Amino acid sequence: MPELPEVETVRRTLKNFIIGKEIKEIQVHYDKIVVGDTDNFVTSLTGQTIRDIDRVGKYLVFILDRDAFISHLRMEGKYNLVDASKPLNKHEHLTFVFRDGTELRYQDTRKFGRLERVNKKTYRQDLPLCKLGPEPWDADPKAIYAKIHKSNLPIKTLLLDQSIMTGIGNIYANEICFRLKIDPTTPGKRVSKKRVVELIAVSKEILEQAIAQGGTTIHSFDANGINGLFQVQLQVHTQKFCPLCSGAITKEMVRGRGTYYCKACQKKKG
Repeated sequence: MPELPEVETVRRTLKNFIIGKEIKEIQVHYDKIVVGDTDNFVTSLTGQTIRDIDRVGKYLVFILDRDAFISHLRMEGKYNLVDASKPLNKHEHLTFVFRDGTELRYQDTRKFGRLERVNKKTYRQDLPLCKLGPEPWDADPKAIYAKIHKSNLPIKTLLLDQSIMTGIGNIYANEICFRLKIDPTTPGKRVSKKRVVELIAVSKEILEQAIAQGGTTIHSFDANGINGLFQVQLQVHTQKFCPLCSGAITKEMVRGRGTYYCKACQKKKG
């Protein structure tokens, strides 16, 4: 699943190719990809030019002349910029046809991703983005501690809660817990104020490293054919042995999410 570094890589990549392109036509090949009225989405955005691309957490925000639309890639969403002559493949569910003869196609094997027209000026204050917590760079340790210090939920689960702190998905939650040497099943109420400060700092550090490497390529992520390289730096996710003690990495489900950790190096509190 694309997480913050992957979505940021997509944003930066697309900005190099589609800024200034005018939308001549929008073809929706699978209606459920669009949230709300599909016809309204198409008629409202057609004729506008893409001016910028923003990102909030794991959401892309395409800024046009008068409107904007958000895109959540979910499990396997990706964008392909191609020549209009290229045949449509069965997993490309929406096409932005540009006046210069190129097309931006949204591809999604599992069809979980969604696009939604939003207000260009207030999208950060409106649904669904207003429900998101701060990104790690903007997180206040006191505010994060206040949200988790009474919780019995595992810290791994709390890291995945986008209303607490947005942008972190399963891969990076595993890596953050390992870097902190904390058992991912440790209840949030057992995490001290000092450890919350460390958690935010480590989250920023790992996400920044992943962004610098173009994200992590696992399964089908790519940014218009550009694959991320952070997977070569993963210390615990999908690994067999701990890089610190050489012991076996444990994999188990924590609240339904595949979790990798070292029982010897990551101690549980409480």
